[in-house]
Amino acid sequence: MEQRHGAIGERTGRETIMANAMHLVQLGQSGRRAVAIVDGGALRLLSSYTSVYDLALEAIRRDLSLTGLARQSAGGETLDYDAVYTGNSSWHLLSPMDHPGDPARTMVSGTGLTHKVSAENRAAMHKGANVTITDSMRMFQLGKEGGQPSPGTIGVQPEWFYKGNGAILRAHNEALDVPAYALDGGEEPEIAAAYVIGEDGQPFRVGFMPGNEFSDHVTEKQNYLYLAHSKLRTCSIGPEIVIGGSECFHDLEGTVKIERSGAELWKAKVYSGEKNMCHSLENLEHHHFKYESHRRPGDVHIHFFGADAFSFGENVRLEDGDVMEVSFPGLGRSLKNTVHVASEPQQLARVRGLA
Repeated sequence: MEQRHGAIGERTGRETIMANAMHLVQLGQSGRRAVAIVDGGALRLLSSYTSVYDLALEAIRRDLSLTGLARQSAGGETLDYDAVYTGNSSWHLLSPMDHPGDPARTMVSGTGLTHKVSAENRAAMHKGANVTITDSMRMFQLGKEGGQPSPGTIGVQPEWFYKGNGAILRAHNEALDVPAYALDGGEEPEIAAAYVIGEDGQPFRVGFMPGNEFSDHVTEKQNYLYLAHSKLRTCSIGPEIVIGGSECFHDLEGTVKIERSGAELWKAKVYSGEKNMCHSLENLEHHHFKYESHRRPGDVHIHFFGADAFSFGENVRLEDGDVMEVSFPGLGRSLKNTVHVASEPQQLARVRGLA
């Protein structure tokens, strides 16, 4: 099939967020769902759609701008964003993109070694006395040399990993779990994008959002072949998804912070976007959606683009109750999640045979 990976409402293939930026959130209240436009300190609820997924599919069917359709659907009901954001409302924030009917129809994945700092951190984990260059640095070097090809051409493929289906997604203010079988849990401040597959198998980019691609770095450090195991953890996105806008996926600056018992434990600047990466967005999207199984009509994809810095790289070990905060000001309010470390011991997972 033809390989086109455009944002909804962007039929020209431009890779910038358009000037008419719109921030959307998804909300829940006692089994009720809603979508709202962020309007300063207010959330303006849509009257016709209860999920970004349904809104996006309708925009695709009618060949409309997603922002335009959302504006047409905005009603008169508003909520106090501060109250919702801080948990002082009957409404709570959901992940800003999901498959409302079936979490298994959402694929959560990512690309690693896309940022120089992440490659250096990975290399430091696995470098041995007799190793002059690690496989991680070789992979990064491949991306540096061929990950940003001329527009419309195919470059070198990045590292790719699977995190899980939509059941692992957590929203702002929800806990990220360190399960009994894990050796650690650590934040990975990233930008993620949400995609939906149209009826003809065409992928559409819905928008960008802050993300915490929470991982088990101690497991990964044992051997880089354990990377796949280390990624099968809960993660978070949001609270807002940015549809279009003046911000460009070229040079984005953010902050990651860890708080413990109400006090700041660690803080760092993080940088993302193509200026700070060795792969172009077009190249990353091609190598994800070139697979036929990743273009199943109606599916949702949440894809993380890699981290620039994380506390584990500076020997910080997170504990139960720590609060992780990821902020990219161009992508809306910051994403906060608490670390929850399982207290029960690991149990053997038994399989029953069918006689």
